[in-house]
Amino acid sequence: MRRLLIAGNWKMNKTVPEAIELVRGLKERLKGLEDRDVLICPPFTALYPVSKELEGSQILLGGQNMFYEEKGAFTGEISPLMLKDVGCSFVILGHSERRHIFGEDDKLINKKVISAVKHGLIPILCVGEKIEEREEGRTEEVIEKQVREGLKGLSPEDEFVIAYEPVWAIGTGKTATPEMAQEVHSFIREILKELFGEEKAGRVRILYGGSVKPENAKGLLEMPDIDGALVGGASLKAESFSAIVQFDREA
Repeated sequence: MRRLLIAGNWKMNKTVPEAIELVRGLKERLKGLEDRDVLICPPFTALYPVSKELEGSQILLGGQNMFYEEKGAFTGEISPLMLKDVGCSFVILGHSERRHIFGEDDKLINKKVISAVKHGLIPILCVGEKIEEREEGRTEEVIEKQVREGLKGLSPEDEFVIAYEPVWAIGTGKTATPEMAQEVHSFIREILKELFGEEKAGRVRILYGGSVKPENAKGLLEMPDIDGALVGGASLKAESFSAIVQFDREA
């Protein structure tokens, strides 16, 4: 069984004092949890102080985005070296908000994925369809393009995570049913088999994201091809994020 990964994407939330308070609450609630991976992705301004607060903890740290170059005249950007320097081991790439608000396309996202892997960061490649694409029956077409183009140039030896986030379920309170999510996750795994072989496809963790809450986590996380969650709003409170993290497949 693939090891569960529960990731919290804080988005543009939390000042440094608020971030420290949240991390302390998480550390207290998640003591001794060793059978799954827990990841938090604070805003850039909080990464360094949060990394210091996480020392000695099992909680992992990630960035919410990055540019593909190591350094240079790229005003306002953050490089993979900078993320590594403050203790990040993961980075979220291709989130729907990056795609649809900031205009990032598959080609740019792929450059970021390649750069992340090159610099020892594990990319979490986000894919997902908009509501009109689902209603037009184009979900698989959209997902396949995003997966194939986002992972172009990687080998079976490279480590990465996929996060399926239907755009219509992000921050809306709407959630794909466990069966709907499982269908897409299974489809993604079939694409991975074709790209990287059956063994690699069986090891890649595919997360679900989109209004994940303590109330719906169990139904989603017990699906065979759902290996964790990328949590938005519910990751901003220690109580709700801990409740999702502590989900037990055997319960």
